[in-house]
Amino acid sequence: MVTVAFLVLVAIAAGVLSGVVGTGSSLLLLPALVWLYGPRVAVPVMGIASVMGNVGRVIAWWRRIVWRPVLAYALPGVPAAVLGAHALLTIRPALVDGALAAFFVAMIAFRRSRRVSRWRFTTGHMVAAGAVVGFLTGMVFSTGPLSVPVFTAYGLSGGAFLGTEAASSLLLYAGKLATFGTAGALTEGVLVRGLAIGGALMCGSIVARHLVERIGSHTYELLIDGVLAVGAATMILAIVR
Repeated sequence: MVTVAFLVLVAIAAGVLSGVVGTGSSLLLLPALVWLYGPRVAVPVMGIASVMGNVGRVIAWWRRIVWRPVLAYALPGVPAAVLGAHALLTIRPALVDGALAAFFVAMIAFRRSRRVSRWRFTTGHMVAAGAVVGFLTGMVFSTGPLSVPVFTAYGLSGGAFLGTEAASSLLLYAGKLATFGTAGALTEGVLVRGLAIGGALMCGSIVARHLVERIGSHTYELLIDGVLAVGAATMILAIVR
């Protein structure tokens, strides 16, 4: 119970972070979950929590959601996430840790690329991006830093970006969660932990709405890179422990 209580407190902070910058909850929570329970338990728990966290952001920004990119992104993204989840369930835990660490580090360099800031996406681009990010979501889960430039390149910002990205991610994570369910990975312990952490994420996401307009772009960039670096370091420690 002490461990769950600690994770709930971390989840509230993670919910506020993701509610402000559009990503970061799984990057903050997943390393702690992997450290405590191992990737085979941590990823399904985070799946439940992320679904609930995105529900919180959808509720907070419901009136600002742009549904056209949601559908374009999620239609190929959901089956791609299912394929990625099946791949995740068949590989060794150490490989999962290594993939997560490498992915987090790569995302720091990717986001700093000047080309990313000049991207302008159409609906067709969203379809392609949904397929790629969906598969990665199934495999490594923490793809928020990749979906952020995708949706901002479509021309979204502020509440419209936060709500639209959350609605799209919600559908992808739901597909992955369904895969875990059919594979028998959603045990009673996983469900209890996931619901507790997910409820805290929801609360943090809703509270964060009041902070969105107060954060500067420089702080936003530092927050994302910070959680990526922490996530990578924790995954490396999990491999060598």
